[in-house]
Amino acid sequence: MTDLTLAERIATVQARIAAAAQRAGRDPAEITLVAVSKMHPAETVVAAYQAGLRVFGENRVEEAGPKSVAVAALLNCPPSVVGGPSPIVEWHMIGHLQSRKADEVLPWASMVHSVDSVKLAGRLSRVCQAADRELSILLEVNVAGEANKYGLTPAELPDAVEAIAALPGLRVRGLMTMAPIVPDPEEARPVFAGLRRLRDDMARRFPALDWRHLSMGMTDDFEVAIEEGATMVRIGRAIFGESA
Repeated sequence: MTDLTLAERIATVQARIAAAAQRAGRDPAEITLVAVSKMHPAETVVAAYQAGLRVFGENRVEEAGPKSVAVAALLNCPPSVVGGPSPIVEWHMIGHLQSRKADEVLPWASMVHSVDSVKLAGRLSRVCQAADRELSILLEVNVAGEANKYGLTPAELPDAVEAIAALPGLRVRGLMTMAPIVPDPEEARPVFAGLRRLRDDMARRFPALDWRHLSMGMTDDFEVAIEEGATMVRIGRAIFGESA
């Protein structure tokens, strides 16, 4: 991979996404590539933007806020455009977010994938109300039941959805999960299939909400995730290489 240019790596990933979608009888246009740019500088994000990417995922608010401003400056656009409803660059928060840092995500993120508690959702709602804006969110579910992973349990999900759906300023758009790190991507398939079934169940129980998105799959397993219904894949290493 190190012998390929950034543009070539992006093209390779996009081709793999398209092939996986076609195997599943899906339209590749249904799938959003979220380029995970954590630990990579603004200049690299701009190079990826120039190669055609538009959606970037960050794990830490401390890094993402300044980076989004730097990227906006390099692209000669006002920071307010970044993270807006029709942004030039769209930033997603994909890492664990502490409730006390909820106000730090709003200036740059248009979506938070990792809402893992009613408490966090409540804090985001209050921040959104104060800023008079809405925020798209995904509910993180620990499908695999790993002790070292964040997320609602499948059993907790229905009550959490009911509580979060009533909060102003938030728009539930679907679910997110992180699969276990396994040697064979096929071993992650049951986790992805499980999230899809949970989403379908929530769509039946809460039809007024928007359940369009399943954020699942990373560099080592995104093709299996797409075959199981992923609409967003979070890919870093296959695009940018190892983090600096």
